[in-house]
Amino acid sequence: MAKPSKERKKSTISASRDSTPLTSSVEDISVEENPSTATITVTAIEVPELTEQEQSDRLHLERQVEKAFYLAGKALTELRDRKLYRSTHKTFKEYCRERFGFERRYPYRLMESTVVVDNLMKMCPNRTQNDADTSISNSSEGQILPINEYQLRPLIPLEPEIQQQAWQTAVEQAGGKVPSGRIVKDVVQQIMERTRVPNTYQLGEVCQILAKDNPELRGKGGCWAIVSHVGEFSCTVTMWNGEYTVGLQYLKSFNYLPDECQQVQVICDRIARIYSDSLEETVKNLLQSLGKLNRPNLTAVEEKLLSVLESEYEAR
Repeated sequence: MAKPSKERKKSTISASRDSTPLTSSVEDISVEENPSTATITVTAIEVPELTEQEQSDRLHLERQVEKAFYLAGKALTELRDRKLYRSTHKTFKEYCRERFGFERRYPYRLMESTVVVDNLMKMCPNRTQNDADTSISNSSEGQILPINEYQLRPLIPLEPEIQQQAWQTAVEQAGGKVPSGRIVKDVVQQIMERTRVPNTYQLGEVCQILAKDNPELRGKGGCWAIVSHVGEFSCTVTMWNGEYTVGLQYLKSFNYLPDECQQVQVICDRIARIYSDSLEETVKNLLQSLGKLNRPNLTAVEEKLLSVLESEYEAR
């Protein structure tokens, strides 16, 4: 016997909706006796506009987010320069890792980024340092400034004037808005392609620092530094008191042989284990003088002095 076929019924839903383009929610659903028809009543919920105080609070909080990396970089710079970590840690790198969980290069990127921001703000003649401390968001004059350090990484090794030029071009390409890190990197690559200088430095190579007009290298002119990372337009170098990202124009190779570079690395490690701002001035001056040697080895007297300092301070 054939089974009776089941008749399928289509359901229709009708909705009445306020014509005002506001956020809506379902208020009531009533089902009639006939299950094939359901009526849904939707009532619009009006979202109140922000009050003047709320608008002010929103702008203030947005600016806090925008300038977070800048304030962090400024704070880290002061912590490093004043050696405020010395009561608990021997090196700034260890302090940043254990206190904040920062990877090796991140705190230095933050500090380097603040130098770039300060330079970019010079493009606006009406902006003062006090303005920088309170906000780095878009100025009333229409200046667009970065909101994270990633956008600034490609600019760090460039000369100040080229940094300004590259940032302005990136802002234009972003349609007058804050450009992404990718846009900034592309612009920098285009600029560097026009004046490309090949980076021939190698890992472990010993170079001399040429401070010139770089504020981050003030006091380090003539010091030796060991290349720990080779980038397209810069190198990361290790000195007795930390790491720095240095543009190629600030480096000059000593042209040491591989064995001589190894000897300098050993000297660097020995000094780094001892050096801290809490040392007596005489001791600090001695270690800093060893950081300016223009030869890959210590004299007999220098070796004795360094050995005495090691036995005295490494045991503490």
